[in-house]
Amino acid sequence: MIVRAPATSANLGPGFDCAAVALSLWNELEITEGEGVVIEGAGAVELAADHTNLAVRAYALLADPAGKRFRFVNRVPLGRGLGSSAAAIALGLAAARPGGDPQELLVAGLELESHGDNLAAALMGGVTLTWDSRIERIAETLPLQLVAVIPSERTSTAASRQRLPETLSHRDAAHTAGRAALLGAALASGRADLLAEALDDRLHEPYRPSPALTAIRAELPCGAVGATLSGSGPTVLVWTRDATGCVAELNTRYPDHEILALDIVPRGALG
Repeated sequence: MIVRAPATSANLGPGFDCAAVALSLWNELEITEGEGVVIEGAGAVELAADHTNLAVRAYALLADPAGKRFRFVNRVPLGRGLGSSAAAIALGLAAARPGGDPQELLVAGLELESHGDNLAAALMGGVTLTWDSRIERIAETLPLQLVAVIPSERTSTAASRQRLPETLSHRDAAHTAGRAALLGAALASGRADLLAEALDDRLHEPYRPSPALTAIRAELPCGAVGATLSGSGPTVLVWTRDATGCVAELNTRYPDHEILALDIVPRGALG
């Protein structure tokens, strides 16, 4: 058995802890008869090659891993805000329960991933919303491409969350609520003009310093309608109509970053 799970980007500006998209960068899990855990790909030496591996732990939530050999191929950069842990969990869940109910798998996976936004998109693909442990895919794709600007440094999600304030002003709360509603409408309708207006958050992005995000927003690359912090960062996601031109420009502006053109994929680990 071979299953694949995509990278994901969560929050999408004002959609904090609820909105996410699945991206065209895939991790793989192959399960055969035998024993052991084999890790290949990006960050292989850092990932657990035993029963504590996140994909194996997710599998064990729903099925018995005894007598199974797990071969995990990692392509999603670790600690960059692209849902590497969610992809691993989605792989294990989908392998244990092929064709399973996304809602049930999301609830199961929340034992390992405290926030379900990335996991929902990794399981279902497309554009997803989560709330109260529920999941809804509101679009299979969008008429835009995404360009990820990936620095070499990493960010801890837990440490990033500690920077967030306990309270917000009424002005900032109202602003973000309005943009979150607009974001939902833009994602569901596929309207890039609405999306350009929606990607303005005052809930979390101002408290997660990103020089790249500030600079890119100040001078959007060709074809871009906006930019967001991917998850808790440090990756910046540029929303564009011209991925080729955008990649060329960003490679010039950020030669020490990895620049990846990505599509929103309509399917996740569940197919």
